[in-house]
Amino acid sequence: MTDIPLLLLGPVIRRAESHLVRIQIATSKEINPRFELAGAQAHQHTYLSRLGDKLFLYSCTLTPVEGHFPCDEPLDYGLFDGQTAIDLSALSYPNCEQPNLVIPKQLHSVLHGSCRNPHHYSDDALIQADKLVEQALIEEGTAKRAQLLIMSGDQIYADDVAGPMLLAIHELIGKLGIYTEQTPLIDTGDDIKATLYTRADILPKTPWQELSKWHSGYWFRKDEPHFSSVKSANHLVHFEEFIALYLLSLSAPIWQLIDLSTYEIAQNHPRKQQFDAELRHLTRLAQTQKHAARLMAHVSTLMIFDDHDVTDDWNLTANWEQAVYTHPASSGIIRNAMLSYALFQGWGNTANDQSWPFFSLLDTHLNNQQWQLQSAAKAVFDYDYWHFQLATSPNVVVLDTRTHRWRSEQDFNEPSGLLDWERLLELETTLEGSEQVILVSPAPVFGVKSIEAIQAIFTLCGKPLMVDCENWMAHEGSAKKLLNIFRRGETPEETIILSGDVHYSFCFSVKARFGDRDNRIWQLTASGIKNEFPRKLINFLDKLDSILYSPRSPLNLFTKRWQMKVDKHDTTSGPQKHLVSHAAISLVELEQGNLSRYRLFHSDGSVTEYEL
Repeated sequence: MTDIPLLLLGPVIRRAESHLVRIQIATSKEINPRFELAGAQAHQHTYLSRLGDKLFLYSCTLTPVEGHFPCDEPLDYGLFDGQTAIDLSALSYPNCEQPNLVIPKQLHSVLHGSCRNPHHYSDDALIQADKLVEQALIEEGTAKRAQLLIMSGDQIYADDVAGPMLLAIHELIGKLGIYTEQTPLIDTGDDIKATLYTRADILPKTPWQELSKWHSGYWFRKDEPHFSSVKSANHLVHFEEFIALYLLSLSAPIWQLIDLSTYEIAQNHPRKQQFDAELRHLTRLAQTQKHAARLMAHVSTLMIFDDHDVTDDWNLTANWEQAVYTHPASSGIIRNAMLSYALFQGWGNTANDQSWPFFSLLDTHLNNQQWQLQSAAKAVFDYDYWHFQLATSPNVVVLDTRTHRWRSEQDFNEPSGLLDWERLLELETTLEGSEQVILVSPAPVFGVKSIEAIQAIFTLCGKPLMVDCENWMAHEGSAKKLLNIFRRGETPEETIILSGDVHYSFCFSVKARFGDRDNRIWQLTASGIKNEFPRKLINFLDKLDSILYSPRSPLNLFTKRWQMKVDKHDTTSGPQKHLVSHAAISLVELEQGNLSRYRLFHSDGSVTEYEL
């Protein structure tokens, strides 16, 4: 049996400011963790969340004893168990004795990406991000190294889980003794291997008798699944499964406990070919996960959820919400996903003055080493502060476009707006008075018109879930208000919108057609880190968009954003001119807060640059 390493996760550097640094680790036994920053004395507040017999999650907040932490320069750090040093050499770059972090203030180099699907056939683009930091440290010193990593959604795929990954999840639950839910939401079977790829059949459904007579399922006597993901065959259900998936997605040492070479299913299994392909891709991820771990040990990382962190089409329509949140098992799955997000993603984003109820909430719902989470749902669903800001220059404003939805009042089957009126007003106030801002929206604000038109057609046919109609323009009220915000004179002179979600990348620049102020808006979309849109299809859609919505096309007058002039920017090389479907992490480079360079570093080592 493989010995369980002491350090199971991290250190993961999260929010880092002159007055606060958040760092997270997980260990296999209880320790007294203490971080030391070179040249800076710090107070440390640590919260221990015990998640299993051999799983201890430590969320550590460092604050300066006097003054402020130094910004925009490397700070070596060490980790100790009391007075005993814990070896972090595996996370150090060449010629560096210890890992180091940079507290960003004047931003000049930001990494951004989204959509990291563990079993996608592409390599992990975080490998290239790690190599960029290594190269900067070796060749260019610290002046050019990335200061911030922004991951704008789908850091995990809770609804799209590979067969081998589900086996790894349950092997990890057993080896670490991760605490399980006392009352299972759904009977997923004792033999996980025997029930692979069958969960879609047992996930909750609305009986056809309860459907509206306007719904096709009523007439075909077909029950309507609550979870609309077409890849829900291994959908996560229980809290312990989400915890294990986060460890496997973020940690390198954790894969030492998993021997993927032993995983197999019967030769006559109908999903045998799929299982073997997923196994190959997961094996590659396990081998390269050290790059992601080293990157996050050096670069302050901010994260915000999108749908796959919970489930596909999360809160897309009011009908979807009504079906899911009124069913105990369905709402329990959403609760588990959001609680695990709070632990492994949400806490690290929070400002010093932000309330955070989830550590104590979990403590009160752990009884005899089992989770009793039924009464925790209200606190999770009522929490209203998943969005956040970082007071850098430019300011970083990160939107929660999932829990503040503007529901359609005319038809509950129509897509909800990505932000409701109250949050749009808050965004308007936030942008006022800022000359430059980086706005993080999981879905592109200014997307590809031809694709949005196709989504609109499916919505008219009553099938918005079929094409993931997640664009800002899908809801009349939110689209109008958002565009008015960008057309105002108080809008920042330079707004850089960072988005993902769509599994392809592009660069648009936007200006108001009518207005007194020459504001510039950049829509920079990078997706995915480990995911891709079908390339032949995206090339076709790119050409279709160029024909239908050329600058002189009258069809532009029928779009909601006709008062905004949207220019596509070309790539300087490669076969794809505007829309690039090739797994990548993006590097956003700034000069005095203005965009100066935009590149995609692809998972295969190639680079795409956009003309600005």
